[in-house]
Amino acid sequence: MAKITVAKDLCKACELCIDVCPKHLIQIGKELNKKGNHYAEQINESECTGCRLCGIMCPDLTIEVYK
Repeated sequence: MAKITVAKDLCKACELCIDVCPKHLIQIGKELNKKGNHYAEQINESECTGCRLCGIMCPDLTIEVYK
């Protein structure tokens, strides 16, 4: 089990983290950040393996993974 955190105000919703997640545990949320973008959020932390692919793929380094 792992948890990801997203720096909400820096996320630009590029969806690269969604595409790279092998378990499809990331989605774009409904809330807006300060820039007017919907930001990425984790769906089910109990299924996350902590592979860190989402954090590696993020071009703005907004994702941190905690095991």
